Amino acid sequence: MVRAGLTPERLTRAGAELADEVGFAQVTVSALARHFDVKVASLYSHVRSSQDLKVRIALLALEEMADRAGAAVAGRAGKDALAAFAEAYRGYAREHPGRYEAARLRLDPETAAGSAGVRHAQMTRAILRGYHLAEPDQTHAVRMLGSAFHGYVDLELSGAFSHTPVAAEESWAWLLDSLDLLLRDRAPLDHQTDRQGR
Repeated sequence: MVRAGLTPERLTRAGAELADEVGFAQVTVSALARHFDVKVASLYSHVRSSQDLKVRIALLALEEMADRAGAAVAGRAGKDALAAFAEAYRGYAREHPGRYEAARLRLDPETAAGSAGVRHAQMTRAILRGYHLAEPDQTHAVRMLGSAFHGYVDLELSGAFSHTPVAAEESWAWLLDSLDLLLRDRAPLDHQTDRQGR
């Protein structure tokens, strides 16, 4: 039976939920048609293709993550902001593994420039300004944080940390402490007093 009220937005949200259930790679227009019990052709008036659907899910996930991260870091600075930012990503990944994977879909430059991905970069740089990093160190640090956060979360979601007695939570705290120390150590000499006083 055809479901009334199908829109691109509703299909995108349904696709995001499906991604969390079965994995982002499994999300297709055909799978969504089965979900709504409609013919595949009826969905092509709302989304152009499975790739278009995946891009829409990626954009939704980037927006949700940016909102969560922004709320988490509001009013915080230094290590508090760094930890809150990281926890926002990790929490989102745990709650929405398919959407989290979608957020890392490679977008074309124009789409990426208009996405919430820009907000993610801006927030990261705002946090790093609290460590007094100038270029090119700031860009190096943006890449380092992204690699550390996403690498850890990917490994944790895959179960890679479940084979040792040391809790993943302990290693996560150790990672955040280490990143904070490294970033503070990279501060210019004229900010070392501030750094040591924290």
